[in-house]
Parts: sequence; C-alpha cells; structure tokens
Amino acid sequence: MFDPKIFGQRLLGLRKEEGVTQAQIAKLLDVTPTQISDLENGKTTTTMARLWILCEYFHVSADYLLGRSDQR
Repeated sequence: MFDPKIFGQRLLGLRKEEGVTQAQIAKLLDVTPTQISDLENGKTTTTMARLWILCEYFHVSADYLLGRSDQR
C-alpha cells in the first residue's frame, strides 16, 4: 500500500543528497516550494507526470520513490 510518508522521506533524502533546494524542485515540477514541503512531509501526493520527472531528475525508479523497492 502506498505510504506518502515514505515517498516524502525518499524525496527529501534525494534532494539533500543532490544539494538542491525545495525551490529548485518546485520550479522543475512547476509547483510552489510549499507544495514540495507538503510532499516531503507526507501531507500530499503528486501526479504521475511529476513522479516521472522526479525519477528522471534523480535517476531512480518509481518503485524506489514509492517505497516498493529499496533499490534505486
């Protein structure tokens, strides 16, 4: 079952590893930095299109971001 908190933790971890800000990711996804904060805190989810963009940007699988696999 999908857990938005796992998605948020993984997004936060990847963002920090890459040294990018919430504002930079927000611009990439065409959303506000507050929306990125909400994603990272498990308060909201995103679209499939934005999930794909995040996977491409961070070079990880959707399964990793969604918590279905620990393998990036």
